[in-house]
Amino acid sequence: MDDAIEHDNTQPDDDRIDEISLRPGQEPLTAEEKERFLARARARGRSLTADEMYAIFGPPPEVESAAPDYGDIEPMTEVALDEQQISALDRNFFPELGGGAIGTQPLVRGIIFDFDQTLADLKRPIADLMLEGARAAEAYMRATGMDLPDDFAANIVEARRFSEEKSAEEQEEHLADDALSFLLQFFGYPASRMDSDVLHKAVDIFYAPEMTAWTLRPGVPEMLATLRASGYRLALMTNYNCDRVFQRTVDYLNLRQFFDICLSSASVEYRKPDPRFLHIALEQWDFLPYETVVVGDSLLQDIRAGIELGAQTVLVRGATTAQIAHENLAHAEEIAPDASIADLAALPEIVAAWT
Repeated sequence: MDDAIEHDNTQPDDDRIDEISLRPGQEPLTAEEKERFLARARARGRSLTADEMYAIFGPPPEVESAAPDYGDIEPMTEVALDEQQISALDRNFFPELGGGAIGTQPLVRGIIFDFDQTLADLKRPIADLMLEGARAAEAYMRATGMDLPDDFAANIVEARRFSEEKSAEEQEEHLADDALSFLLQFFGYPASRMDSDVLHKAVDIFYAPEMTAWTLRPGVPEMLATLRASGYRLALMTNYNCDRVFQRTVDYLNLRQFFDICLSSASVEYRKPDPRFLHIALEQWDFLPYETVVVGDSLLQDIRAGIELGAQTVLVRGATTAQIAHENLAHAEEIAPDASIADLAALPEIVAAWT
């Protein structure tokens, strides 16, 4: 602005404004200069020229060109396509259908199963299995030189029960290794003296009786084979606080052959009914929620998670834990599955009807 305007120091400021030569490309006036200039223009009763407005306020907005007028468009004449023409359109414009005919994509493509009390049951009471495992884990830790309080096995059982209750309450999986580590620290065994390998093996020993006590429900292998042969993708996803123990159980029962995904909540540290857990399968398969069925024995965990995910749901009735039976009774009116079965052999027919 200083380069473009020459000041006459013998004149007052208002007179100098009159001598400003406004032109495009000139530096913009300050707010004070604009106001004084406009005041002088109003006092003289004249309007600003186009060049003055351009210099003060910037270039005018560009005029948008009018949309072309193509006149009235004649409606297209309907053309009847034969099967050969439709097949050509299918190949050229709908490659995502994989060569199949238009409209033949199945509505159900994937099924997510719960594990315990859905596909498998324990042959012995869980309380007996935990106490047996805890005593073996205590004996192992003492054999490695760890100084433990008397009857430490009972405390291992209680630590597991407490961590499971906290997991259900907080909807965040508390890991078995952490539970045992915290228990040892509570009894004065410092973390600095713990051997992580000994800790992990003690957890494995604790879960060993339970792992080998699982047995598949009647007809489960046949049912899974039928679904697999029908082209469905299958996932096994359960709430469990030690993933390596769960994976060994899957192999012990020879289930891995049927499933694309075998995952426990311990591997991600959030659990059902949080739909994020089940959504892992959808991301792996690249499926939409409505293309998926969730199967489980718990209304509060499995069915609620499936509903919140947006999937179809099937409740498996029958033998379950006392806690799950109590929860199912308490939430029966507010959580409604799409189907309910007592025999898993009926599942392929139900899914086929939805498909």
